[in-house]
Amino acid sequence: MPKIVKTDAEWRDLLSPLAYEVTRKHATERPFTNDDFPSAPGSYHCICCGAVLFDQADKFDAHCGWPSFNKVGSAAAPVGESQDTSLGMQRTEVHCTDCGAHLGHVFPDGPLPTGLRYCINGVAIEFRPGEASGNGTGTGTGSDGGPYDGSGTGG
Repeated sequence: MPKIVKTDAEWRDLLSPLAYEVTRKHATERPFTNDDFPSAPGSYHCICCGAVLFDQADKFDAHCGWPSFNKVGSAAAPVGESQDTSLGMQRTEVHCTDCGAHLGHVFPDGPLPTGLRYCINGVAIEFRPGEASGNGTGTGTGSDGGPYDGSGTGG
C-alpha cells in the first residue's frame, strides 16, 4: 500500500494530463519526447510525490527514447517492481512505492555492473541539480505528445 494516497481528482489537479495518464493509468509516453535531461550532477525524483528515485551518475543513453538508468539511486529508494503482462508481453513494471506512480519498466539488457536497464517515462520523473535527496512535489509538465500505445520496449 502506498504511503501517499490521493483521490483521482487530486492527482488530476496535481499533474499534467500526460503525467496523470502515465503515472496513474500506466500509460507509456511516446519515445524521444521527454528524454533530454541535463547531464549535470543531481538526482531524479518522482513527479507525483518528490521521492528520490535515481541518480544522474547511473543514467546512460540506451538509444531507446526514454531515460535509462542501470540501478536505483540507493537501497532506500522507493522503487518497487511487479509483473506486467499487458499487451501480450511479459515485463517487469517499476513503480514508486511511496505513491504508487507507474514509472516504467526494467529490462535485463543494461550495461555492467548491474546488467539492468531501468527504462523510465521522462514525464514520471523530474531532475533536480545537485540534490541527493528531498521530498518536494513536481508539476508533471513535459511532453506535449499523448501516451504511447505500448508497442516497443520502453517505459
